[in-house]
Amino acid sequence: MIPSPRVYLLLILGLAIAPILASLSTINIGITTTLIFDGIILGLMIIDGVRSRPHRVQIARLPLSRLSIGRENPITLSITSANRPAIITIRDYYPADFWVSNPKLQTSLPVNTTKELTYTASPLQRGEFAWGDIQLRQLGIWGLAWNDWKIPASTKVAVYPDLIGLKQLSIRLSLQNTGTMRQARRMGVGTEFAELREYRTGDDPRFIDWKASARRFGATPSASLQVRVLEPEQEQTLIILLDRGRLMTARVQGLKRFDWGLNATLSLALAGLNRGDRVGVGVFDREVSTWIAPERGQHQLSKLIERLTPIQPVLLEPDYVGAVTKLVNQQTRRALVVLMTDFVDITASAELLAALGRLTPRYLPFCVTLRDPQVDKLAHSPVDLEGKEASARAYTRAVALDLLSQRQIAFAQLKQKGVLVLDAPANQISEQLVDRYLQIKAKNQI
Repeated sequence: MIPSPRVYLLLILGLAIAPILASLSTINIGITTTLIFDGIILGLMIIDGVRSRPHRVQIARLPLSRLSIGRENPITLSITSANRPAIITIRDYYPADFWVSNPKLQTSLPVNTTKELTYTASPLQRGEFAWGDIQLRQLGIWGLAWNDWKIPASTKVAVYPDLIGLKQLSIRLSLQNTGTMRQARRMGVGTEFAELREYRTGDDPRFIDWKASARRFGATPSASLQVRVLEPEQEQTLIILLDRGRLMTARVQGLKRFDWGLNATLSLALAGLNRGDRVGVGVFDREVSTWIAPERGQHQLSKLIERLTPIQPVLLEPDYVGAVTKLVNQQTRRALVVLMTDFVDITASAELLAALGRLTPRYLPFCVTLRDPQVDKLAHSPVDLEGKEASARAYTRAVALDLLSQRQIAFAQLKQKGVLVLDAPANQISEQLVDRYLQIKAKNQI
């Protein structure tokens, strides 16, 4: 039982009355009256707390689904009042490493009412976490005491990569399949024959099937020309090599760079499976620690999520040549090979350049780097040359510009060797990578 603010106000009022009574009578009468008044208030507070206990609300946390790292995951509490109105304050003991939108929830409920309160929790790392009990306070009927008790609700919750983003991407790809992809097929984009249909205004005359049209004319003189509908080739192979070495342990926008890379890996895998390709993933540092062979179908995405979720980055330098050698031994047919990593300067990228050079022309290598947007901000922000720290700010900006310049030189060398390149801020890499993959498929580059 905890006194409410009203109790403290009344007790302070009693203290304020004491000098007035003392001035009108004696000091002893003023003190005695104040003590009696405060005693009555404390007694009423105890009675208020005891009377309200039978009317406590019922509360339960709805089952926690798999949470997504770096996302605002909704957490819902269901509260049911008894036969009296209720004013309550709730504290849900979420894991300490989580950021939540509202640590303390407050609400009021009419008689016999059920209400749901929702707040969001944003985990910053993957793994399994303990979710604690629910602490609850309910104000008494007279507003003098808070009933304080704990609801047992301890549970374990698993934090996965960005499943919310994958769901959104899946919807986007489905809409493209019913809209944009159909338009692409009408325009003859692709190399794989899908069907014959009647010629429509705007169709490319190069895709008219004259033999099929002649047969139709022979049977029905009023028949229309027949057009070959082509679609992007399916059952191609997409291999993703994800670096989990030293540079991937750095935090970017609150998450480790590896987590951004893992989110992008699963997004790209979803896009590849959605387009009918075989998708495989390798995770490496000094050696390839995880290898998931290429397969088709949505079951492959579930396998990737379960196998890749427990993996964490390590403080080891990556062996690019070793990872590529493992890939060449495992994958003999042509494939789009996406290597997801990051580097600091030209010297550090030398081994990466040599490794990707081994993949051409048999494979189509694609280097994806996860840039820290903070470096962009430092490089392009104006520098105030006045003040005590002017030289330090100018030096920081010069270093950031030099890092970006060296990255561009390294990318130019990769492009000269026939390597596709994507350098994007880590927090934007997933969307840009999927768009680039869809462009590669549309252009039949694999």
